[in-house]
Amino acid sequence: SRLDSMIFRMGFAPNRRRARQILRHGHILVNGKEVNLPSYETKAGDTIEVKESSRSIPEIIDSLSKSEHRGIPGWVEVDTAHFRGKVLHIPSRDEIQLPVQEQLIVELYSK
Repeated sequence: SRLDSMIFRMGFAPNRRRARQILRHGHILVNGKEVNLPSYETKAGDTIEVKESSRSIPEIIDSLSKSEHRGIPGWVEVDTAHFRGKVLHIPSRDEIQLPVQEQLIVELYSK
């Protein structure tokens, strides 16, 4: 999964657009190293966290508190107290909550 999507799903950002901006501004570490590419592909076992110096940003704090009500997928583990999350495994199609009709995509590209 893309890093910007993971940041949103873990609750560090209120939406995917803000997740991209938080990433681009260098507020995120992946496995202890700064990553600012929204398209970075995460892998099972990756640890994603907000930099120590960025943990006082009100938007990140607010988003984390609201994420508990929004729901966090079962394929990620989030430690809100330490602004850290872990990718447990890459989700299967059944675990993705977006309403996608694969047959319509196949029909579009088979023309």
